[in-house]
Amino acid sequence: MIVDFHHHFVPRQLIAQDPGDKLVLSYDENGAPSYTTHKLLFDHDAHIAMMDEAGIDLALLSSAAGMSADIERSVLVNNEAKALEMRYPGRYIGFAHANPLGGPTAFKELARCADELGYPGVTITSEQDGLYLDAPEFEAFWTECERRGLFVFVHPALKLNESKQFDAYDLARSVGREFSLVMATIRLINAQVFDRHPGLVVQMSHLGGGIAALLGRLRSYQDKVFWGTKGNPKHGIAPAKDFDHYLHHNFIFDTGGFCGEIGSVKTALVEIPASRLVFGTDYPQEIRTAGVNANFIAEIGKLGADGEQVLRGTAKGLLKGRV
Repeated sequence: MIVDFHHHFVPRQLIAQDPGDKLVLSYDENGAPSYTTHKLLFDHDAHIAMMDEAGIDLALLSSAAGMSADIERSVLVNNEAKALEMRYPGRYIGFAHANPLGGPTAFKELARCADELGYPGVTITSEQDGLYLDAPEFEAFWTECERRGLFVFVHPALKLNESKQFDAYDLARSVGREFSLVMATIRLINAQVFDRHPGLVVQMSHLGGGIAALLGRLRSYQDKVFWGTKGNPKHGIAPAKDFDHYLHHNFIFDTGGFCGEIGSVKTALVEIPASRLVFGTDYPQEIRTAGVNANFIAEIGKLGADGEQVLRGTAKGLLKGRV
């Protein structure tokens, strides 16, 4: 069974006007392109047709509209995901959408998603509200997810805390979001989040922002003595174990976000074992056709045992008997 761990939708009622056959691009307050709205986001017959043609058996649904959102929007998105599960039996599983900084109300919704709706994971953004994932304000959320056995799908923030340097050439979307994911990975490790929560599993999207290509440098900068930061209250903090331990025990990286380019998956496999990768498409945003997805699956399949692990193996551990 092939499972798409990075598959998006938006409830139709959250889109003010039907976009028809148009792409409607919105911008943030600094003028950076932020989000593309189009009819595929809510045309689920088209989703299922694409999955059938490409050979995808099951998709986990996440919605940018519900990530780190207010409680009303979170509930709406969670309920819509469940309705889609029922409308297309065996083809969809929902992610929980609950604001990690939303306090008791959000945690109550998280509990409903886990206990009543049966969602195996929860989705959040890589940064929000001027904070990053190592901020103390997130600690209660990590505690609750570990306690409930929910894995956490970290999607790049659509609105970056700082976007000034990405003010042209669509840089915020093309590389800014990847930078945010790399930072989120480093911050979670060095802030000792996994030392406090060893059972916590994080699905970092977009192959962790392409973090594999940077690992030689990142490993070096973990040597606080060599780089002179030992003892510095911010820059000298290090986790209990080496950097790669957490990549191999606490992180899962999905293949979404690279537009179906197999080279990015091959690059990741140089540094990250296939047992820590899951298949993801980022449909219907960065990929919008069955042909691209079918080719992506075929190219991953050519990787032999590693490809089989990415397409079918790692999913079994995350979904705990659901596949």
